[in-house]
Amino acid sequence: MKKIALKAGVVIALTAAFGFNSCIGSFALTNRLLSWNRSIDNKIVNELVFFAFWVLPVYEVAAVADALVINSIEFWSGENPMAMGTSKIQGSDGQIYLVKCDGKGYDIISKTDGSKVRLDFDSTERRWDVITPAGDTFELMTFIDDTHVSLPTANGERTTVELTDRGLYAYRNSTGAFFAAR
Repeated sequence: MKKIALKAGVVIALTAAFGFNSCIGSFALTNRLLSWNRSIDNKIVNELVFFAFWVLPVYEVAAVADALVINSIEFWSGENPMAMGTSKIQGSDGQIYLVKCDGKGYDIISKTDGSKVRLDFDSTERRWDVITPAGDTFELMTFIDDTHVSLPTANGERTTVELTDRGLYAYRNSTGAFFAAR
């Protein structure tokens, strides 16, 4: 009886290993921790923090938490719990914006006048929509496949853009006057 249970356990483990082999998760907590450490401007302090986090097993604990908990939540729910939060950014116009992420999209709020624009991702359509303060919804970008997206043109139509430097450069040049005028 024990041999049958052992064989069944091995079969289940191998099936799970091969069946879930592409679901390693994004390791958001570990990557966020590493990004924070990389943002330290002083190289000496950066190295000291890295060494301290390695010796005190901060990185190891973050990786284990990602592997066992956060990536599992991401796999089963389809949402990354670490993606949620609020950031403050400065736009090219000098204004400060709050960017709030709720795991499904972003609210971008101007600190100057309080106006708000929403970017929503529809995972079934693989599409990003813009929702204006007036409540109007516009399709911004739709993923066609892993290397192409559909984007708006200056005349209101849509065009397919290749997700390469050359494709994005061509799109930017074709719409530069349209976006600069708005």
